[in-house]
Parts: sequence; structure tokens; C-alpha cells
Amino acid sequence: MLITAARVLTPDAVVTDGAVLVHDGVITAVGPRAGLEGRTEPGAPRLDFPDSTLMPGLIDAHVHLVFDGGPDPVTALREADDEQLLAAMRERAGQLLASGVTTVRDLGDRGGLALRLAREIADGRTPGPRVIGAGAPLTPPGGHCWFLGGEVSGAGEIRALVRRNVAAGATVVKVMAGGGGLTKDGPPSWRSQFGAGELAVVVEEARRAGLKVAAHAHGTDAIANAVTAGVDTIEHCTWMTEDGLDLREDVLARIIEQGIHVCPTVSPHWRMLPRFFGEERAAAMFGQVRRMAEAGVRLIAGTDAGVQRAGFDGTAGSLGFYEHLGVSRDRILAMATADAAAALGLGGDTGRIAPGHAADLLLVDGDPTRDLAALGKVRAVFARGRRHRPSDAAAAADHGGS
Repeated sequence: MLITAARVLTPDAVVTDGAVLVHDGVITAVGPRAGLEGRTEPGAPRLDFPDSTLMPGLIDAHVHLVFDGGPDPVTALREADDEQLLAAMRERAGQLLASGVTTVRDLGDRGGLALRLAREIADGRTPGPRVIGAGAPLTPPGGHCWFLGGEVSGAGEIRALVRRNVAAGATVVKVMAGGGGLTKDGPPSWRSQFGAGELAVVVEEARRAGLKVAAHAHGTDAIANAVTAGVDTIEHCTWMTEDGLDLREDVLARIIEQGIHVCPTVSPHWRMLPRFFGEERAAAMFGQVRRMAEAGVRLIAGTDAGVQRAGFDGTAGSLGFYEHLGVSRDRILAMATADAAAALGLGGDTGRIAPGHAADLLLVDGDPTRDLAALGKVRAVFARGRRHRPSDAAAAADHGGS
């Protein structure tokens, strides 16, 4: 298959009047259209988009497919049985794919449903983005998201749960290093749930399985513990304390030194945050993300899709937050493609338009290197070379992924 477009975003340049050659779901060549047309096999499909931009598919590095994004996602979760949840998760996966997302990292589900969905998508039974799934997130008894089934106490139980998740198909390990607001009867967001020693056990056990560790950490102490333990990514990283916010420069320096990626989990409705937190506190929270960006932290894009006010079609819209902070568009696009792929351990397989990479592609009208709003003008999405339309995802969801 040959796909041509007005612009093709490659790792090194924007190729004008460019083309991408795809075979069996893998990119085999990239370059000017004139140079690749002659290399296309007779009878191979040719798709021409003379007014559009072809770029890597977006990566949302933090979603929860098991939640519905409504006003009370936890109650909705508890009221649904597993088959109802899985049917809804198929629809959400379709929404993500239709919006240009070709890879997601699901950081906490119930009963391994996201892992089951990941297999359906990988086998071609259900349309959706590639799912890097954690299964049940580790949390202490009564801790944040305890209702997802990941309660553990002590090193033995930590190791046992990591192994169970891996056996069920988990491809990342998620640990709740601190509390969170989604759990109404749990520890507050600023409070630590595990010490650095316990988190080090999580990291050690994950390394045995060859997996990365994502640490949920709003609180400054939880962030520091996660850094000491050597996690791979820090989720939220809002630097909360009991009394306010406290971005510690010494911890920030260690994050940079250790190459830890940070996923600030920006809601597509980020402009509403001053209404919920107050203008002053929201400005301070925005300022901390700006400080991390300016300091050189390896930021990646994620929306926390599934929690309150975070739907499954807002990845592109959430990126405007970083432009609001003054981050360059080139860096923002990388945060949602190549940089996110590297953080997820997929840097050699997706996130770039380059030979040997999966044909995970997004075609949009306009030029996102000049205007990020172009990301919302989706013409086509290719997941491992297979073209998808919104109607395709809806139809498959109606048939239970068959």
C-alpha cells in the first residue's frame, strides 16, 4: 500500500509531497512521492491525500478503559458486570482510535479486562489502539483504587500480585505510590501509600519480568519515594503537600538525571481547572508543569481518560495545554508520539514514520506543525497498516468485537 500526502512528518524532516510504503502492516519506505511510486507493486492499493498531513498515530500514555468518564466513574464501574464493562471498553477503544490514537497505556483495570481487550485488538477481532495494560494496580489495603482488586501488604504480596498480573498478560506494572481523589474513602492525594523500600520491591519484581513501572504520585513525598525506587514513569506528578504545593528542585534534578518520564495527565478540559481549583492554585499547578518542561524533564502525553470529565476522544485537545505553557509544537507532537513510545518501551516499533516501524499512522487536514488544531481534523487512522473509520469501530462494538 502506498499512502501519499501533502506532508509526511518523519523523525528528521517534513517531507513535502511525501509518501509512505506499507507492507504487511509495517512501513518499508518513506520519502518523496516521486521516488516511491515506482517501488509500489502492481495492483497494490494507493491512497492519495494531496491536502493533508500524514504523521505517526497519537499515543495516550495514561487511560483507564474500565471507567466511563462520567461524573461518578467508580459507581458506574461497581454497578456493571464484567461483560457489560468489556462491551463498553470496546466502544471506548473505538473512540480513541477514531480520534487518532493508535497506542494507549491502560494503567489500572478490574479483573484483567483491559488485558483481555488488548488481546482482542492484537488478534484483529476488535478495532482499537494497541493496549499496553497493567491489570490491577498495586495499592495498600483500603488504598487508592482498592476496588480494582490490587490490595497488597508487604513484599511477599507485592511480588505475588506483580507475578499474577504478568501471568494474565500485563505489559506494564502500575503502583499507587500515593493517594488520589477518585477514591472518596481513601488516603488524600498528597499522602504516600508506600515507602521507597516497598516501591523498590515493585521495581525489582517488574524488572524480573522485563516490564517498566508507572507510579501514580500526586504528593511530593510519594514522588521522591518513586524516584528513589527507580520507577520508569511518574503519573500526575503534581507536587502536592498537606498544605499546598512544593516542587522540590533536588527531586526534580534526580528525575532528569535518571531519565524518568513524567506524564502530567492533562484532561481535555484543562481550561476548566481554575473553576475547580481556583485561579491561584490552578496557576501554581500550571506553573509547576512549565517548570518541569523548562528544566528538561522528559514529559509525555496522557489524559487519564475514564476519570471524571475525561472522555476518550480528547487526546488531541489536551495537547493545547502545553502550547499554553509555551512548549514548542515540535516537542508537543513528540510527547504524543516518539517520546511516549520510548517511555512505553516501544521506541523501536511505533511513534515514528520510519522503515521497520509499525504503520500506526494518523492523517489530518492541515499542518499540525503550524497549528495543533489540525490534530482534531482526522481524515484517516491506520493501525498496523489497517485503515479505520469511526463507523468501523462502532459496528465492531455493536457485534461484541467479533
